[in-house]
Amino acid sequence: MTPNTKTSNTSNTSNTPRTSYADGRAPVDPLAEPLKASTADARSLSVVLFRRLSTLTEGTAEYSYVRNTLIELNLSLVKFAARRFRGRSEPMEDIVQVGTVGLIKAINRYDVTRGVEFTSFALPTITGEIKRFFRDTSWAVKVPRRLQELRQSLARASDELEQVMGRLPTEAELAAHLGITDAELAEGRQAAQAYSSRSLDVCVQEDADPGTAQRALGREEPAYERIEDLEALKPLLERLPARDREILSLRFGQEMTQSEIGEQLGISQMHVSRLLNRTLQNLRSGLLTDAPPSDQSASEPTDESSPDAPDAPDPCGSGARCVRRATATHG
Repeated sequence: MTPNTKTSNTSNTSNTPRTSYADGRAPVDPLAEPLKASTADARSLSVVLFRRLSTLTEGTAEYSYVRNTLIELNLSLVKFAARRFRGRSEPMEDIVQVGTVGLIKAINRYDVTRGVEFTSFALPTITGEIKRFFRDTSWAVKVPRRLQELRQSLARASDELEQVMGRLPTEAELAAHLGITDAELAEGRQAAQAYSSRSLDVCVQEDADPGTAQRALGREEPAYERIEDLEALKPLLERLPARDREILSLRFGQEMTQSEIGEQLGISQMHVSRLLNRTLQNLRSGLLTDAPPSDQSASEPTDESSPDAPDAPDPCGSGARCVRRATATHG
């Protein structure tokens, strides 16, 4: 990236820091050879060049020269950040290239007047650019290398056959071209689904509320609250008397009516209604106070001889819906 020409009026090179060597080698001029500059020289010269850059007009030859010199002076930051990712499957040169994009973004946004050292400002931007690269190009799930290679072969074969045939090839034509079975072809197609990225700016349709995926991320998800309720209900259900758990399971798990529950347990529908009402109220109280349900066996309501009434509506509203889900999985 070293520019072909150097302008003499960019800065006073006589005052430029020079790197000296103890073994007698000639000192390095950071402006002439920025890639060989020491870390200390690169930092001090970067401050001078950033101040100079702020006075230049973007698009001019001098502006490009100063900016390119800043990039070369600070490439060591990219290599430093890239070494943190050397254990990944991507080639190191690709990681450095992506990190250089982050360095350029940092140079474009850096404001020398704020007094923040460029190293501290640039490293998070460089690292973030590399992480974004891995996020956007990595497999969503771990896929064996054999399937990764099969996916690539399928993509190449599809392009080649499309150019020859003037249309998209069929599955059978792809399998015959690659010499694989239909099952292997299906396996390769399935593996390709694990390698996909979706932009947050892509327009999505959710019922009658169109918008981007990024907007959808900020919406409240009612299911999260229901999951919390279910998890909170589990220990409360475990502490209930056996018959109360059975009634809940019959009512909300098997969706039996109160009359059907009464027939199965040998009690009246009215008694089932009272037991159900008391149990749900106790569960609701336990959710609100974090207190365990009281021992209800001693105060169990007695069965009265009044005629069975129509099934009473279940109390507690949303609490009952939570019990419906909890009992379905609990028992």
